[in-house]
Amino acid sequence: MSEQPVHTYRALCSWSGSTAGGYPAYDRAHRGSAPPAEPELALSSDPAFLGDPTRLNPEQLVVLAAASCQLLSFLAVAARARLDVRDYRDDATALMPEASRPIRISEIVLRPRITLVEGPTEERVRHLVEVAHRECFIANSLATPVRIEPLIAFVEAG
Repeated sequence: MSEQPVHTYRALCSWSGSTAGGYPAYDRAHRGSAPPAEPELALSSDPAFLGDPTRLNPEQLVVLAAASCQLLSFLAVAARARLDVRDYRDDATALMPEASRPIRISEIVLRPRITLVEGPTEERVRHLVEVAHRECFIANSLATPVRIEPLIAFVEAG
């Protein structure tokens, strides 16, 4: 019996500055990367927590990871089912109410707009969206519920 592989992911985060001036005074800007990928991200905290709105924040990265994983899972499921997906765009959101403690992202909603070549029924595509959701590594890793509200459109082959 062969062992299943274990995948390891690495992330680097760095910040320098001073917190001597207290909570409102320190710079939230920091850098992040995930070797062996080359891009380095310019990060900050959410503007609600005195961060730079022109930089990505950790909460946005969680939503982006969930949306990206669903997209990749759906494309894999659709390709295995021999569906011809032509376009996939998601406008995902997350809620993080400060009223409950500890503060956490309470819900992620993915709203993929999926365009496919005519052939499968909308019911079949919705089923495959759910299969992809069950196979999504990120959704399976989160304690936060991830809801999917797909909009499906068909185009003629060509």
